[in-house]
Amino acid sequence: MNKTAIVILSDPEDGGEEALGRVFNGFATAYDIKKSGGEVSITFQGTGTRWIGHLTKQDHPLHALYGLIKENIAGVSCGCADFFGGAQEAISNGYELLTDNAIPGTSGLPSVGALLRSGTTVLIF
Repeated sequence: MNKTAIVILSDPEDGGEEALGRVFNGFATAYDIKKSGGEVSITFQGTGTRWIGHLTKQDHPLHALYGLIKENIAGVSCGCADFFGGAQEAISNGYELLTDNAIPGTSGLPSVGALLRSGTTVLIF
């Protein structure tokens, strides 16, 4: 099976039900791929870098699903976390801040280009 990378962009603080629906479907897709033996990773970018602080709370509606796929979380975009918040929550929960894509004026972002070059399918939520 092909490798799949899921990128979460939705904003937990501003997106309401649509944002929750996007992260839910991203996680459900990751879980589906994982349980069928596929290789899957999840990255949080943009305002999606704010999700970690919400998902780690026991009373969050997606906390149980988060627990099933959290080892598939590749990390959080460093530059986006700097700009939109989320760096401290990512670090305090043990997630790597990704900086592979050196974008001028930022501390770096994950490299979608590297994923594509390696044959990884990228899905955006």
